[in-house]
Amino acid sequence: MAQSFRDLQIWQKAMQLTIAIYGLTARFPKEEMYGLTGQLRRAAVSVPSNIAEGHGRLSNREFTQFLSVVRGSICELQTQLEIARSLGFGEVKALDETERLSHEVGKMIFAFLGSLKNQPSRKLSSLHH
Repeated sequence: MAQSFRDLQIWQKAMQLTIAIYGLTARFPKEEMYGLTGQLRRAAVSVPSNIAEGHGRLSNREFTQFLSVVRGSICELQTQLEIARSLGFGEVKALDETERLSHEVGKMIFAFLGSLKNQPSRKLSSLHH
């Protein structure tokens, strides 16, 4: 029987990323609340949310589709972090750490997708690291 999505390292790391984004954006200018702050937060929240939802699906094919959405959200997030950096929003150390986390999650998603594609049937318990 498959374990909880909470046991997936990619979900745990995505949660760290989301919390880091909230911390980073808390210091953005208030006029950005409905601009870049909101965009970054929405993209960040979608990462662990789609991992969890995909894990709850009944097939590797469906999970793969959700992880594909996650990859898109990571790219979106990284673009928005570049914009924030260019505009001088956020502390440099926090930006660096958040970007590092986003790249780590991106690499984990890529590897996870590869492991799903190589499995003939749904065996999620073997994918928990």
